Amino acid sequence: MKKISILIAMLVVFSSIPLSTAQTTEKKQLVPTVTIPAPPGSKGFGMPSTTRPSGATPAPRRPFASASVTDPREIVTITLDELSMSDPFILADEATKTYYLTSSGGCIYKSKDLKNWEGPYGAYDVTGTWMEGCKFVAAAEIHHVNSKYYYAATFGDRNDLVDVVPRRYNVHRNQTMILVADIAEGPYKPLNPDPQYDYLPHTWDIIDGTIWYENGVPYFVFVHEWMQTVDGTMEYVKLSPDLSKTITDPICLFRGSEAAWALEMVGNEEMTFGLKLPGWVTDGPELFRTGTGKLGMLWSSWGAGRYLQGVAYSESGTIDGPWIQEEKPLVGNNTGHGMMFTTFEGKRLLSIHHAEGDGPRKPQLYEIDDSGDKLILGPRYNP
Repeated sequence: MKKISILIAMLVVFSSIPLSTAQTTEKKQLVPTVTIPAPPGSKGFGMPSTTRPSGATPAPRRPFASASVTDPREIVTITLDELSMSDPFILADEATKTYYLTSSGGCIYKSKDLKNWEGPYGAYDVTGTWMEGCKFVAAAEIHHVNSKYYYAATFGDRNDLVDVVPRRYNVHRNQTMILVADIAEGPYKPLNPDPQYDYLPHTWDIIDGTIWYENGVPYFVFVHEWMQTVDGTMEYVKLSPDLSKTITDPICLFRGSEAAWALEMVGNEEMTFGLKLPGWVTDGPELFRTGTGKLGMLWSSWGAGRYLQGVAYSESGTIDGPWIQEEKPLVGNNTGHGMMFTTFEGKRLLSIHHAEGDGPRKPQLYEIDDSGDKLILGPRYNP
C-alpha cells in the first residue's frame, strides 16, 4: 500500500510539471555571445586582402549572380583560369558529354573541353522553403545516381540563430541539403516535402555534405563545423533509399586534430572571418575507392602551408573505418577542398582551389593516379 501511495505521489508531481518544461516545441530564446576579434593587422580566411603578390593582376569581376533560377543573370563564356571560386566540383555527364562545374556560390558552369566555361546558370528552385533567399550557399556538388541528378549544397540562414558558444561564436542555421533534378543543369528542387526540414540536427553547424554509396546503401558524409565544436569532426548518417531523409543518428569518423599535418588555427596565426577562433578545421569530404579497392577520403584543413589537401584511408575498407590519416598532406601551398573525376577521354583528374596569399581562390586541375593502394599526385593539368 505504501508503494502504491508513493507511485501516485510521483505521478501527481510529474503531471504538475508545466508543458513548457516536460515537452515543448518552442524555440529556445538565445542571447548572442561576445566574439573575440582578430588582432589589428591580422590576415586569414574571409578577411580582406591587404597585399597582392608581385606581378599579379585582379581577376575579372563579374556581376553578382544568385544560384536560384528565379533570379536574373548575365551568361558569359570564361576560361577556367579566369574563374574565381572556392570548392570547385566537376561532374562529367555522359548523357550530354558535357562537364558541369559548381562550387561555393552554387551556380553552374558548362563546358565541352574543360577550358572554356559558359555560365553562371541558376541551379535550383527552393521557393517556399527555409532556403529561399539564403545568400550563403557553400560547397555545392552534383551527383548522378540511378538516372537522377542530386545537388548537395550547404545553405545558410543568417537570420536564424540556432546556438551560441560563449565568448566564441554565434551559430546560425547551416545545413547541407539534397535537391533533385532530371537533368544535370537542373533546376534542382528539394527532395523532402517538409519546407522546414533539416537533414542533420537543427542546432548543429553543418557544412560540406557529400553523398556516398557503400554496398547499395546511401550515406551522407558531412562536417560538424569546428567553429561550434572547436575540434571539427567528420561524420555520417545513413539516408533513406530515395535520399529524402536521414534514417540514423550521426556517427563520428574522425576529428581534425587526428591528422599530424593539421594545426591549431590561432597557434598557426590563422584568423577566420575576422575572429580569433582556436581549434582544428575539417572541410570538404570526398570519398573514393582506389584501383585496388581501398577506401579513402579527401578532406582539408589548415597547416604549415595554410590551407591543405589531406587524405585518410579506412583500415577496414568500410565507411566505419577506423580512418588512418596520412602523415603529410597530398597538396600544400594554400590549396585544398578537392574532388576527383574522369574525363571523357579516360584521364583521372583532381579538381581543387588555390589562393595566392589572401587573394581570390582559383580552380585548378591536377593529374592524379589512383590505380594503386594510395593516391599519387601528378602534374598540373592545363586543358
